[in-house]
Amino acid sequence: MNPTLNPGALCGVRILDMATVLAAPFGATLCADHGAEVVKLELPDGSDPLRGLQPVKDGVALWWKVANRGKKGISLDVRKPQGKQLLLRMLSQFDVLVENFRTGTMDRWGLDEATLLQANPRLVILRLTGFGQTGPYAARPGFARIFEAMSGFTSLTGERGGSPLHSNFPIGDAVAGLFCAFSIASEMARLRGDPQARGCVVDLSATEALFRLLDPLPVEHEQLGIVRQPEGNCASYTAPSNMYISQERVFFSLVASSNPIFARLAQAVGRPEWIADERFATNPARVLNLRALDIELAAWFIARPYATIAETLETAGVPFSKVYTIEDIERDAQFAARKAIVRLPDPIYGSLPAPCIVPRVAGRDMPIPRTGPDVGEHNAEVYARFGIDADSLAALQADGVI
Repeated sequence: MNPTLNPGALCGVRILDMATVLAAPFGATLCADHGAEVVKLELPDGSDPLRGLQPVKDGVALWWKVANRGKKGISLDVRKPQGKQLLLRMLSQFDVLVENFRTGTMDRWGLDEATLLQANPRLVILRLTGFGQTGPYAARPGFARIFEAMSGFTSLTGERGGSPLHSNFPIGDAVAGLFCAFSIASEMARLRGDPQARGCVVDLSATEALFRLLDPLPVEHEQLGIVRQPEGNCASYTAPSNMYISQERVFFSLVASSNPIFARLAQAVGRPEWIADERFATNPARVLNLRALDIELAAWFIARPYATIAETLETAGVPFSKVYTIEDIERDAQFAARKAIVRLPDPIYGSLPAPCIVPRVAGRDMPIPRTGPDVGEHNAEVYARFGIDADSLAALQADGVI
């Protein structure tokens, strides 16, 4: 089948994204990748903190451009009476409203759930906060590292006996964004299947989103009394699974969890006797004897150049990978063959590189989105849908509403 350009599975879904920074906007961006029309609503002063996060070049917020790709941008101060009324007027033409303000903020602006649903009874209001709309922490502010720490996620990182470690990327925001997109798609499926269905409020806690990833922790604690701790680059549930280093100090990750893969690894490193060794014959046994196994593996690897190690493991069919930087990704044949880096059209730079649309669908090519909009870039286009002409826009701008 020849691929054809396709508007995507979420074509026809209209999302008003009035969230700030990263988590909820990322969820809306994922929906835009798959065909949703997303309008990004900002305050007229362009004060979204994402516009100030690195990387910034010559005053241009590069992260903003790639994180908000595929969206049209409008400016509107919904805290002003005129702005509030204009928002409520627009909601009839949107399926989803995405916001991530601290609990109670929208209510103080006169934009409580009842008011929003009165404006559009089929509206899905997605509220993404650090801890949810209820509970003793509901009003607390939150950032990705707070979600990561509180969810239990960060407690699993770092060296044994040392400090837990955060990644140099806000994983908590990304995970919450994935749940945001999943929630939107789920609710759109519900509404499409029932013309009489009403809208709803989605209460998405970023902390709960991260905790949802950690399936075995509660049952492990209740049934076995185990509080899982950081193990460096090892895993306490499978072995061998670790970060190793070659002769010239190339770091690479290796996993040989299953018995057949471990047998191939043992043969490849010249230790076939490990296959029948009761310390290593099964995964539970290997986990119990991980230190002894790892000492010998690490010694074998550090005595050899990475090219030799890679050829040996590749031939044996053992899963491994060098720890890639972005430079390695840009040079790698697999990423290149699948065009995993796409170029987003941009009015300043011509184009900017960014990750491709995920997932792929057989027989379908998705249009490449353009970079995120400037503040109010599409005011004239979007507001024209509601009969607001150039003179009215100028008056609203003079009043600081847009």
